[in-house]
Amino acid sequence: MQTPTDRPLIHVALVEDDVHFQHAICAAIKASDDMRLVRQATTRAEGMRALEQAPTDVLLVDLGLPDGSGIDVIRAAQVQWPTCAVMVCTTFGDEAHVLRSIEAGADGYLLKDGAPASMLDEIRILFGGGSPISPLIARQILTRFRDRGSPLPIAKRGEQINPSDESLTLSKRELEVLGLVTKGFTAEEIARLMQITVHTVQTYVRRVYSKLKVSSKAEAIYEARFQGLV
Repeated sequence: MQTPTDRPLIHVALVEDDVHFQHAICAAIKASDDMRLVRQATTRAEGMRALEQAPTDVLLVDLGLPDGSGIDVIRAAQVQWPTCAVMVCTTFGDEAHVLRSIEAGADGYLLKDGAPASMLDEIRILFGGGSPISPLIARQILTRFRDRGSPLPIAKRGEQINPSDESLTLSKRELEVLGLVTKGFTAEEIARLMQITVHTVQTYVRRVYSKLKVSSKAEAIYEARFQGLV
């Protein structure tokens, strides 16, 4: 049986300007035996500079920073710290912020309404490959799917959406394009990486949108993550 001391050490970076929340989470991490806070920033600019250093295992990011949006930090982390799991910790619970964060590359989304101890559990889940999300946000997303009237089946990572319906399966090239889109690459960058034309990339994107029954990049990225396709 695994004891607390057997757990791998989780290196955490924090980008947060709320002093009360900052102190609470820092104290909780310091008191834990399986986490270490190795980077700390209070502004967007400091967060961007922190990404120039060695990557951490987990990055916690607030969205409302004094000099800009934490979404910029999330997007940059996808490029500079690609192996780092990113979790949003914020007071913003509206759909626009949620979708923009997911599009930027966030793996989890928590509202600042929980105890610091519970936050540590969510960090462990994130580090273990999970995607923690506050109940209020999860309910909002589920409502969105119900209102759409055409919920899609959930597939396990690496599986096709519906093997019995060829019109819903994503081809290898479509999955490759989708994966690059979720990492924030533009159509031009994807074209160069895959050695195809921009027009071909756009064709793949349209096919992905059609098969996932979405109409925007943010929705496509969310569907891809929700169904375990990327």
